Amino acid sequence: MSKRPNLLLITADQLRHDCVGYSGAYPVRTPNLDSLAATSTAFEHAYSVLPVCAPSRQSLLHGRRPETFGALWNYSGALPIAALSPNDYAWTRTLANNGYAMAYLGKWGVNPEHGPTEYGYESYVSEKDYESFAAERYPGVAIANGYFGERNTVPLEDSETHWFAARAIETLGRLQEDGRPWHMALHFSQPHLPCRPSDPYAGMYDPAEIPEWEGFRETFRNKPYIQRQQLLSWGVEDFGWAEWAPIVARYYGIISQLDDAIGRVLQAVGQLGADRDTIVVFTADHGDMCGSHGMMDKHYILYDDVVRVPLLIRLPGTSQGQVRQEFVYNFLDLAPTLLDVLSLRAFDPGNLQGVSLVPLLADGQPNEWRDAVVSTYNGQQFGLYTQRMIRTAQWKYIWNPTDVDELYELRTDPGELVNRMGEPGLNDLVIDLRRRLYERLSDDGDAIVANEWMRHQLLDGAKLSSCKPKDFQG
Repeated sequence: MSKRPNLLLITADQLRHDCVGYSGAYPVRTPNLDSLAATSTAFEHAYSVLPVCAPSRQSLLHGRRPETFGALWNYSGALPIAALSPNDYAWTRTLANNGYAMAYLGKWGVNPEHGPTEYGYESYVSEKDYESFAAERYPGVAIANGYFGERNTVPLEDSETHWFAARAIETLGRLQEDGRPWHMALHFSQPHLPCRPSDPYAGMYDPAEIPEWEGFRETFRNKPYIQRQQLLSWGVEDFGWAEWAPIVARYYGIISQLDDAIGRVLQAVGQLGADRDTIVVFTADHGDMCGSHGMMDKHYILYDDVVRVPLLIRLPGTSQGQVRQEFVYNFLDLAPTLLDVLSLRAFDPGNLQGVSLVPLLADGQPNEWRDAVVSTYNGQQFGLYTQRMIRTAQWKYIWNPTDVDELYELRTDPGELVNRMGEPGLNDLVIDLRRRLYERLSDDGDAIVANEWMRHQLLDGAKLSSCKPKDFQG
């Protein structure tokens, strides 16, 4: 049997789908990702199943929705932890068991007690390794502006992005010399807030030239209470675009800095002669509000700002890129896809909840494909708050069991500013979307719909349609 291809998986943390240059949406410069996109399949509608770091990363390894194995939130704070166990299935272990040399670098987020070497990887360079390096080399550096970010006084070559790129290049050389097919996972923790780009990226973008987000001019009319509360929780209730623009400029800056680091890694792959037989995957765990709807971070909302992410897949020998509009899951679909392209599908455990993207990578037109995606959220840092979302090409329905639901018509309102729940003439649409959401959640084993009260909301319309206190219509 010929040698299986190598696999390079690169992820960003908290990168919006519209903040890569090739998207053409905002003036973010990412020349290296643009070049990768030109020789890859770019998925324009890739969605996170749960836009929070740890649950989504556990889902990536396990191939199932986070709720099915208890990964409801990040393992931090006082909440009970249910993290993916080393005894649970992970496709990375399948690679290790079939002769792959395995290396992991960067953000983990899968289990607080068990590291990557217990999930099939042979080596691990962690965020703590960088923290130790930075503390020794630059002991006086401190964050002064909190989560809002600032210029990083650490030189670019010693910044976290470029330190990990350098370690990745060293690792690539070792893996290439090993002789076995290899898999390297490189998980950057940028552009997660606080954004602290180093020069020259700290000054690359002029705040005066940063355009408003499509969803910036939010009124919160007929929106869940918790969205307005988020502004108070973060202390940004009085921010206008003049206050947000410098924050967004730093977000742009750290993305461009990340792009430069990724470019160095991809260049090393080519210099080693490995690009001819290496699959390259680039994506992110979820997005970031960064001022859209006036909000910070990614919690208590399921706007496209946080659930829609970039996804690029380049197969060996590919010279021309293609753009696909089908709905895909950036992490959930990767397990069956990678098992397929690595000729390891015989080791599929039989319960993966994603779909192989091979028909789309081959520029095919599959007879059937999903026409909707479902994302979920369970709350955490400011209180538990359950949400479930179904998004079609035209509509997004968000079920908020303890508050008003949301309904957005995305073709006329891509910023998701107008909640159309309760409008005359849309009742049949809501009934259909609720039914479809229930069926997907039920089929996938989400316990939120396993009791009569939740079913009563979704299937019987026992739900207020707006914030108006006298409104008792379903």
